[in-house]
Amino acid sequence: MTERIMIQPAGSGTHSEPEGEYLQALELIENGEYEKALAILDMLAGPSSRDSRIRYARAVANLSIGEYRKAGTDLLFTVVLDRSFLPAYRHLGYVFLTMGREESAVRILEAALRLDPDFLEAWCVLGDVYMDLGKSEKSLEAFETALRLDPGNPEPHCKLAMYYMSRGDMAGLRAEFEVLKELDPSVAEQIAELLP
Repeated sequence: MTERIMIQPAGSGTHSEPEGEYLQALELIENGEYEKALAILDMLAGPSSRDSRIRYARAVANLSIGEYRKAGTDLLFTVVLDRSFLPAYRHLGYVFLTMGREESAVRILEAALRLDPDFLEAWCVLGDVYMDLGKSEKSLEAFETALRLDPGNPEPHCKLAMYYMSRGDMAGLRAEFEVLKELDPSVAEQIAELLP
């Protein structure tokens, strides 16, 4: 299961770019045309954009094509320019995890959770980080916290399914499979292949 990338405009920042071009870039990202979106966003950003929206959109486009270092740079700028923009923290935590910088991921995700303790997506990524660090109890706690925040959201159930799979807990995996059959049948199909 891959990290879901969602584009949302950031809250603050200086918005000097032509709005139409920015919106066109967002539409290109939504349509999977990342290179075209990057061309527009690079033009809008110039050498050193201080617009958190442009930085974040460009990070999302770069994440989508596997350019984690470039995405990480823009995400760092995004959280500096707009400290309240939570999706940037979540994606930056994911980038740090992907790059093997788990301790940095923990720090940035904990910063997001200080801003909003109910930020479900940060709990999910934090659980992934703890799993990567071999801290299974903390991983389970993070996933269960996410599940308590929104029991009808398939993401915590997917994370728990992978947690149980990694632990060899087929009963736990089967329980999450049953829930996901209702919440996200396509993911349940994938999990069905893992069940004995």
